[in-house]
Amino acid sequence: QDIKTSPILKSTPPEQIDVISNSQEISPSPKLNTNQPSETSNSLSLDAITQEISIEEEPISTYFTPPQFQGKIVYRIKGSNEDKVIALTFDDGPRSETTPKVLDILRQNNILATFFWIGENLKAYPQIAQQVVAEGHAIGNHTWHHWYDRMDYPTIINEINKTTKLIYETTGIQTSLFRPPGGVLDNGLVDYAKQKNYTIVMWSDDSKDYHPRPANELVKTVIDKAQSGLIVLMHDGGGNRAETIKALPEIIKQLQQLGYRFVTIPELLDMGM
Repeated sequence: QDIKTSPILKSTPPEQIDVISNSQEISPSPKLNTNQPSETSNSLSLDAITQEISIEEEPISTYFTPPQFQGKIVYRIKGSNEDKVIALTFDDGPRSETTPKVLDILRQNNILATFFWIGENLKAYPQIAQQVVAEGHAIGNHTWHHWYDRMDYPTIINEINKTTKLIYETTGIQTSLFRPPGGVLDNGLVDYAKQKNYTIVMWSDDSKDYHPRPANELVKTVIDKAQSGLIVLMHDGGGNRAETIKALPEIIKQLQQLGYRFVTIPELLDMGM
């Protein structure tokens, strides 16, 4: 049965920072499923899925964003021509066939990026996730299943809390970065993330690598839009990313030739203070 409305969580107009476009392209879900997940069946109590993460040891790293970005939607920061920065982000991982190749390219170029993970993929590939963190990259929450449709309140809580909890248990990272699947803002996920003071990280330079396009077109798409302070959307999961892997070294090379340096989302937000 399709989930069309949430009986508890009301959708409110999101607060936004530096909104570049009100009509962001939506990337396809790797597993689009409109059914309510089994984790929130009647046999599972609301209390069981709303428990906060119990921190028994000190986290390896905590991504607490500056106060002005907490509970806000961010597409970019106002960049400087003197210090041209740009943030590479990768969605829908970790995946065994793609994420290690992305890491190799980033390592070879001494670049740090930000990865937004799907919980069920993180569960499947914990060692890859640990490698991502060990190499210094930042991590964000991309929900457990990557569903688009409107969900009921228990499902929303489960999608976000379960993923944040597994990120911590797998890597020792506490993250307050959240990216809604497909950039969908009105299905209840963003409302809940705002209530919990996540920073909702969108994008302002979309590679459109979720469409079947050759690497040279992906490169041109990113380079043509490049400005200081932008957030680039790419993918290391959700489908065949062979062209993304081909395009990434050239994207890095051309951006460096244009004078850009690469930062993580936490670093970018710190510059926006």
